Amino acid sequence: MPSTVSTVIVCLIIIVIAFFSIISYIKKLSNGCCASSVDKVERIKPMNRRKGSYPYSKIVEIGGMSCKNCAIKVENAFNSLDGYYAKVDIKGNKVLILMMRPTDDDTIREIVKKSGYKLTAIHDNTNA
Repeated sequence: MPSTVSTVIVCLIIIVIAFFSIISYIKKLSNGCCASSVDKVERIKPMNRRKGSYPYSKIVEIGGMSCKNCAIKVENAFNSLDGYYAKVDIKGNKVLILMMRPTDDDTIREIVKKSGYKLTAIHDNTNA
């Protein structure tokens, strides 16, 4: 009889852990990995939305982005600054950065770093 009670207790503990794990997973699916339902990331629009106004562009590869909230954080890091327009391709882990003036790679690297992600490569965009 004592072994049955201990088996029931262990099973209940496993069920509780599984329950909370499933709830957490569902929240991540609906809200993204880096924001809870209370802490949604608001998108910042660039000051100038006319893409033709940006004569310079680069494509930046970024590691660590895994959801739409990650993408918004990176876009916001650029779009909050005057003279930048950023659009993230989350599946490709890339960001198209349009710029009104030439910007050195170290400045771009610092903006990405401040947003909380790791820049892995910078390419001049010849298709702009």
